[in-house]
Amino acid sequence: MRVTTLLPYVLAAIPAVAAERGQLGLALGNKNPKGDCKTTSDYEADFDAIKGVTTLVRTYSSNDCDTAKNIIPAAKKKQFKVVLGVWPDYDQSFNEDFNALKKYLPNNEDVVQAITVGSEVLYRGSLPAGKLKDRIIQVVDEFPKITVGTVDSWNKFADGSYNDIISDPKINYFLANGFSYWQGQPIGNATNTYFDDMAQAKARVEQSAGGRKVRFGNGETGWPTDGGTDYEAAKASTKFAEEYWKNAVCGILTWGVDVFYFEAFDEPWKPTSKGDNGEEKDETKWGLFTADRKPKFNTDCPK
Repeated sequence: MRVTTLLPYVLAAIPAVAAERGQLGLALGNKNPKGDCKTTSDYEADFDAIKGVTTLVRTYSSNDCDTAKNIIPAAKKKQFKVVLGVWPDYDQSFNEDFNALKKYLPNNEDVVQAITVGSEVLYRGSLPAGKLKDRIIQVVDEFPKITVGTVDSWNKFADGSYNDIISDPKINYFLANGFSYWQGQPIGNATNTYFDDMAQAKARVEQSAGGRKVRFGNGETGWPTDGGTDYEAAKASTKFAEEYWKNAVCGILTWGVDVFYFEAFDEPWKPTSKGDNGEEKDETKWGLFTADRKPKFNTDCPK
């Protein structure tokens, strides 16, 4: 769902120096390379590896692998901030994540930047919008001191699927995922596509908020490195991943939009997945760092 005629206006609106630069974070998995759950010491090692890039990470579940229990003390020790996740798609997953937050979040609000309820729920059709909204508000009401919102694919914001959720004054945090790679774009058009996607999602969120102050960001973006699989015209390449980082990620930060890059480390334990075109795809090579925590390329943004 791209409206390419928007792009010249979007790019023209990006200031050379934003009044407030966007905040960079990394999506962080809760399993080690062999698939075992991370401990607090594993998270500490993760944080030591990425601290030169950012001190903010985003997770996807609070109960699975005891994520909240283990990551919160590591964040405290290493002076990191975390965005904790709730998986609302099923009663069991929602209740388990919600209960984990109720157990481990109190008195640790200083390291919890936000809670996201859902990850691409409407994109997958896992819940109707009304049910998702109810579950977000349930978390909002339980943790009034914490920013609570949700994450979905950029096009589900742009097409109005989230209008009713966005218009609720209790919900003020929205992250839109956008992958030029999964849209089959060659690297030469990847940044334009990404900015176009984010512009459409951001505009709809702000319009639906009706003038209310909300925080919008990019929940996931990235590019697979050497050893990954291609997707149509999008080619897996460490060189292309670095180019995407320098142009797309650094560019959107300059625009003043928060970004969570997907992902911090390669995850070799992951099985192959089926893309939208029905082909099997390898998702183990998306890390900014290798599985043994070595950086793949320079992450400095152009001045």
